[in-house]
Amino acid sequence: MRIATFDCFSGISGDMCLAALVSAGWDAAELVALPQRLRIEGARIEVSSTRRGPFAATRVEVRIEATQPHRHLHHIAALLAAADIADEVRQKALAVFTRLAEAEAEVHGSTIEKVHFHEVGAVDALVDVVGTIEGLRALGVERVFGSPLPLGRGFVNSQHGRIPLPAPATALLLRGAPVRASELEVELVTPTGAALLMTLAEGWSSPPMTLERVGTGAGMRDLPQQPNVLRLFIGIAAGGGARRRVAVLETAVDDENPQVMADLAARLIEGGALDAMVAPTMMKKGRVGLWLVVIAEPEMADALAQRILTETSTLGVRLRFDERIELPRHALEVSTSFGPVMLKVADLPDGAQRAVPEFESVRAAAARVNRPVREVAEAALAAWNQSRPR
Repeated sequence: MRIATFDCFSGISGDMCLAALVSAGWDAAELVALPQRLRIEGARIEVSSTRRGPFAATRVEVRIEATQPHRHLHHIAALLAAADIADEVRQKALAVFTRLAEAEAEVHGSTIEKVHFHEVGAVDALVDVVGTIEGLRALGVERVFGSPLPLGRGFVNSQHGRIPLPAPATALLLRGAPVRASELEVELVTPTGAALLMTLAEGWSSPPMTLERVGTGAGMRDLPQQPNVLRLFIGIAAGGGARRRVAVLETAVDDENPQVMADLAARLIEGGALDAMVAPTMMKKGRVGLWLVVIAEPEMADALAQRILTETSTLGVRLRFDERIELPRHALEVSTSFGPVMLKVADLPDGAQRAVPEFESVRAAAARVNRPVREVAEAALAAWNQSRPR
């Protein structure tokens, strides 16, 4: 499994995330093309090399060349819905913007429907958020971690006047994150950087990994006290199988429509569950029932349990916390005669690898060329086998 850790010793912002990803190997041309895929006019992206202290670093700047309208959350959602991006990217980006809107609404005593993103800032944030998620996906990253965050001091000018640092929305966004004081009178963590990290990162201490790539993204200003860079470490999780804690939710019903249960299992996965399955079982008094088992991140357990209680006839959900051992794995795109297809490649304890085509990617490719799903899946595996070093 490929993991990434953002080393935020000098803070984090959206443009620093993009720069670190390009520095780590993401194709800059894909980033430059992003405004067109988002269908945003009057915006272009510049990628350049610079120095921050002793570091050679990559710099990314979003330049706005046309007047932009005020955008509320529903406008952002509509832009994401129309954008030429993968569903996974779209869902994660909307989660980041929803988190941003919730923080802004709380700051201003408003609602997420009423708060709006600043005219230029909304475009910046769209590129920063979607680009960061796209870049991590392109580099095959499946799990993200962060580091403790430094909070700058002083004041900064905003469209609402002069405000203290950290900015009010940033302070609210960072609830639950490890932070430390800094003597620097400068904004080190931006709202977009905070929202990205709080949405994507699953922890604040990176597990052991075999380091593959290091990216160095430059902040916009050169700080005299320390290098103003964001470092990104990408590698393969160490060991033949990483052990981690998961939540297991279970319930059994004998008075529910099987179609309802099958649909719920699919939607639970869409809603954040790691896995969900429904199996027939024999219940008390010889009644045939359905057994629902859901695997989830521990922090998702309560929300998923509430959904099960609301959408089924059950009167209770059993909850326990287990450990599971996972093979390191990463996503890989291969080229076939039917078009690109995504694979999930697992590293086995004996050093070998095993690849499985991602079904949704296979199905999309099969639909494009009107060929059987099995034929496309076999072609993807053949392409992977041919590309492997002998």
